[in-house]
Amino acid sequence: MNGIESLEEKWLSPSDALIEDMKRIKGDIMVLGAGGKIGPSICRLAKQAIDRAGVDKHVIAVSRFSEEGVAAELNADGIETISANILDDPQLKNLPEVENVLYLAGTKFGTSSNEPYTWAMNTYLPGRVAEKFRKSKIVVYSTGNVYPFTPVNSGGATEDMRADPVGEYGQSCLGRERLFQYFSSVYGTPLLIYRLNYAIDFRYGVLLEIAKSVLAQKPINVNMGHVNVIWQGDANEMAIRSLLHCEAPAKLLNITGPETVPLRWLAKEFGKIFQVEPQFVGEEQPTALLSNAAESFRLFGYPRTTLKEMIGITAQWLLEGGKTINKPTHFQERKGQF
Repeated sequence: MNGIESLEEKWLSPSDALIEDMKRIKGDIMVLGAGGKIGPSICRLAKQAIDRAGVDKHVIAVSRFSEEGVAAELNADGIETISANILDDPQLKNLPEVENVLYLAGTKFGTSSNEPYTWAMNTYLPGRVAEKFRKSKIVVYSTGNVYPFTPVNSGGATEDMRADPVGEYGQSCLGRERLFQYFSSVYGTPLLIYRLNYAIDFRYGVLLEIAKSVLAQKPINVNMGHVNVIWQGDANEMAIRSLLHCEAPAKLLNITGPETVPLRWLAKEFGKIFQVEPQFVGEEQPTALLSNAAESFRLFGYPRTTLKEMIGITAQWLLEGGKTINKPTHFQERKGQF
């Protein structure tokens, strides 16, 4: 096992808490939108937790699987795959009924040039899924983009803050939430709306983008001067464990790390590792897209992976030539155009 493989083995394994919660989750788990950035890792994490818990349940991954090899890799890990375009109503209706659904389907990148598709995926489709799986528990992936910008010294938006998204992407995501909330009220479907920002993995995310810019000596725009981050493995754990906290009416839950992280400080930390002096452009604004995740910490405890550890993992992955995904987060966007 090389250094990169060792990193994945160490940082993507289930915690004892997840294994214990998996014993309490009744029934199979279906992941809708399992072929994207998050899907494969959350499927594998759930399967590992099931195996270590010694319980009899299945993980079912549903996606178009447009990226070659993903379905085969998941099958090799003992995960059942179903190739389906769930935007097509007959294909959605043909999916098996399950007790638990993790809803990851949605679109963000390119939304400013394809608004009709954005609304179809992020708002129309959730209504159809909510109808289909009205007898299931559903954890619905959403985003902190449904919140307005908040002062950087405020601690971030809490779940009781009124949603006020900037731009059509955030508006369509709020539409997703509202459709699921409506059908939860109609059918009594237990739901948890999982507002995530920003998840960090080896292959993508805010930290990787900053690290690459520092290493390449590219100027970093600090207009969006502060961010929240959480390790993807920790976020995945919280998503699976959230199946035990679904409610009707739907529960809202912010998922992110505990710190409000200054971008300038973050770049300087990478600069120390790479022995490079970071370059900056712009000026920090008094507000940013920030979330307060105190309620999630009450439910699940603090994330296992610290900010300093995330910085070290990202730097090592980049220096050792680990594979990355070329999908910028656009976390610096202040007009909601993605």
